[in-house]
Amino acid sequence: VQLQASGGGLVQAGGSLRLSCVASGRTFWLYAMGWFRQAPGKEREFVAAIRWNGGSTNYADSVKGRFTISRDNAKNTGYLQMNSLKPEDTAVYYCAAGRSSTSVVVKDYDYWGQGTLVTVSS
Repeated sequence: VQLQASGGGLVQAGGSLRLSCVASGRTFWLYAMGWFRQAPGKEREFVAAIRWNGGSTNYADSVKGRFTISRDNAKNTGYLQMNSLKPEDTAVYYCAAGRSSTSVVVKDYDYWGQGTLVTVSS
């Protein structure tokens, strides 16, 4: 599975962005999908994850109520809708695919996209 993330950009605080993650390969639907982020000088951290069938989701406390993860297996695409963005959300965002259902652990994900930069100005 190869992943391509897109949709990042510069937005003012309080604004919204929608990230997309397009997967190649016909087995994308077998995998849980996660979004992680990494700010300069910090470790990569969990943001959100969704089960292979969309039946279960998991969010970091810092984004609950503001971010929504979803997927469309027919399009081999996952999404992260980000609302009410804050400057502390500034980071490179990565999508990932793995076998573990909605895991928050980086090493549980086998495939990673290249990342897309989100910058939130105050």
